[in-house]
Amino acid sequence: MDDVKAVAAQPLQIEIASADTVSALLTTPSQARACYVFAHGAGAGMTHASMEVIAAGLAERGMATLRYQFPYMEKGSKRPDAPAVAHAAVRAAVAEAARRCGGLPLIAGGKSFGGRMTSQAQATSALPGVRGLAFFAFPLHPAGKPSSDRARHLADVAIPMLFLQGTRDALAELSLLEPAVKKLGKLATLHLVKEADHSFHVLARSGRNDREVMTEVLDAFAAWADRIIAG
Repeated sequence: MDDVKAVAAQPLQIEIASADTVSALLTTPSQARACYVFAHGAGAGMTHASMEVIAAGLAERGMATLRYQFPYMEKGSKRPDAPAVAHAAVRAAVAEAARRCGGLPLIAGGKSFGGRMTSQAQATSALPGVRGLAFFAFPLHPAGKPSSDRARHLADVAIPMLFLQGTRDALAELSLLEPAVKKLGKLATLHLVKEADHSFHVLARSGRNDREVMTEVLDAFAAWADRIIAG
């Protein structure tokens, strides 16, 4: 893991169609075989510790990552952008990844809110060059308000999707998540992480620690990505 941490993240600026400019970080390990366009969650930006851990872990597995800020986070606001603004940021980040990653296959998605905004953008109009979408804890509904409404647009996504979800995720009750993913058919893969919550944290009584859980999550991502890359 020390070698992975030595891979420097290249700071970038991405211009969005709305005239906003946001910060980004591109991590490219040697001999990368794909690039993940990686959007952050609603409450923490691209430099949050969990984003760093995922980017480093994917680099260890031969995957480049382009992390980027949504405009509201860049401005220091706590209120997430309107969907149209967030979708424009997703599209700009995908275009930047295509320019910077020299023809590498692209996968897009993100943590929680970032993954949902990416899937909405894809459902509205296909993201150029993106082979699949990967979600770290897709937020199916607000905590305490179970619903499948946020999954409706996924029926309009015509590329493979990976859902990495903890079985204790308060934002995705299994009784709703499993049928929602099953309804998507062969395009959707659900990887359940036993005893993990929305942040992939596990309790001590689970017999595992958070590092072990993240290893499972990243291995699942890499295996799925390799299948997507292979076509």
